[in-house]
Amino acid sequence: MDIQALRYAVTLAEELHFRKAAERHYIAPQAFGRHVRALEKEVGARLFDRTSRRVTLTPAGVRLVERACDVLARVDDLAAAVRDAPSADDDGIVRVGILGFGAADRWTALRRLVQAQLPESLLVHIELDWDSQFDAVREGEVDVAVVHDVGPVDGLRLDHVLTAGRVAVVPVSSPFADAEHLDEDDVAGSAWVRPIGRHPGLGRWAGPAMQVSRRSPMVRTPAAIPAAVATSGMLGVHGDPARRFFARPDVRFVPLAGDECRVSVATRVEDDSRVALAFRQAADLVTLA
Repeated sequence: MDIQALRYAVTLAEELHFRKAAERHYIAPQAFGRHVRALEKEVGARLFDRTSRRVTLTPAGVRLVERACDVLARVDDLAAAVRDAPSADDDGIVRVGILGFGAADRWTALRRLVQAQLPESLLVHIELDWDSQFDAVREGEVDVAVVHDVGPVDGLRLDHVLTAGRVAVVPVSSPFADAEHLDEDDVAGSAWVRPIGRHPGLGRWAGPAMQVSRRSPMVRTPAAIPAAVATSGMLGVHGDPARRFFARPDVRFVPLAGDECRVSVATRVEDDSRVALAFRQAADLVTLA
């Protein structure tokens, strides 16, 4: 959620008056009200009852404000810790490597928490693939990365952000398209799209997709798998968030037994900069939320 919107909700709970609450944040009451309504829409519940004479908290509002106070206290503690950390040569621009593997489920919250700690920094997106995701961090091509965590990596610290189930990506014409769940025995002997990456953990996670034929398409990013499945007629392996972020009408996503997919924030072990600390702390808070 928007950290600033949480602050507005807490202030309104204290003042129980839109104009007075807005004045404390030096914004117009109309703009303040829009933020509160947007927060109510996001949580799917009315937080405040309004009449011409008074504002009161709803039961949902009471619960949210209690949780918001705890979250904001944590965020303020994070920001204080970041201010005390060493600055890098250029904290103004933060190069964030991204492997598109379902982190969108948590990315908005992660980004907002980072920006609450580094309000003057600009986060620049740099696309990574399975083969480059770890070296890009180790070699300083990016300051931090959101990666597919397939096991320990020398020189890197991995802070968990998200865990999701594994799915098989299958053509809509496949006999597996209507299955509720698949085991590896169910798909034994099938032809697969193969992910390309050097970390041995990728092979363990991909399982049957590493048993390929000479005609198997090779893909370097998770985002490429659904298109490769659709054009080749073969199967692919992915994380469950793919059904939302990479949906297309010619493929289906079927739960597949095996190791879950983990998404983590990767930073250099020796990096004690404000940027690294901000991302590590944000990952910790997102995971606890």
